[in-house]
Amino acid sequence: MQPGIGPRPYDVTTRQLIDTDPASWLALAGLAVDGTVRAVDSELSTVLAEVDKVLRVDGPAPWLAHLEIQAGRDRRLPLRLLQYHALLLHRHEQPVSSILVLLRPQPDSLDLTGTLVRRDGTGDISVTFAYRVLRIWQLPVNDFLTGGLGILPLAPLAAVERHELPSVIDRMAARLAREATPATAGDIWSMTLLLLGLRYDEHDAREVIRRMNWLRESVTYHMILDEGREEGRQEGREEGREQGRHAGRLEGERRLLLRLGNAKLGAPPPHVLAAIEAIDDVSRLEQLGVALLESTVTWETLVSGAGCG
Repeated sequence: MQPGIGPRPYDVTTRQLIDTDPASWLALAGLAVDGTVRAVDSELSTVLAEVDKVLRVDGPAPWLAHLEIQAGRDRRLPLRLLQYHALLLHRHEQPVSSILVLLRPQPDSLDLTGTLVRRDGTGDISVTFAYRVLRIWQLPVNDFLTGGLGILPLAPLAAVERHELPSVIDRMAARLAREATPATAGDIWSMTLLLLGLRYDEHDAREVIRRMNWLRESVTYHMILDEGREEGRQEGREEGREQGRHAGRLEGERRLLLRLGNAKLGAPPPHVLAAIEAIDDVSRLEQLGVALLESTVTWETLVSGAGCG
């Protein structure tokens, strides 16, 4: 991220995805992995900047991979990549491969060629810097559907026509049913829902959820609702069965909202958490969950827009 600002939208989600399966992200970039892949500290305190993700490949000749995830336009992006590359080289004294991941077309520009060239005052080349560029919307969807689980939520952002999206979601569901634990499947569905907002507008996203009904059929949703129902049953012994059922559903929707929000925005500040805890309307909590699809949403705008700030 850039110095002096908070997390950009989708930073939290994409970092979690990389942590889930870092090797799959390197494979997506066409990098051969000859050893164990693990995340390393990405803090570059000398410039008060933090890169999105740095991975270390502990092969015969260890090397680093710097992944910079971009969803918005930044005219200085190639220079930032060069800056981070040089700082990582200086700090770790190991080869660094820089990978720019563009999640959607908006940040793309003609100068993102994979090579940065700078000349000195005499016109001679003083710097040549090479980096890899992954334009997710140009990549075959099959690369994501058959790759590691850590890149699976990116499938709807790949080279997919809108009418193909339902079949993509079905293939994702089949894969998760075969290979993932319930907890992992729930996390991947949550991240998929949030990333949909990068390509599809709110109307399209609502239609996907309505037609596919995959959010409400997801393991995550039912696990969370089950927890809420249990609390509701306990309350129901004291307050009545109907009130207990309502409390259970409220708790389930609230937990789902917080889980989705944490995946996209990080932990909510205390006053936002208090505002969400105070909501006693199930439909309002559902509306907030859909509002998280908006690319520019923050915890503050979420609760203020719902009239609960």
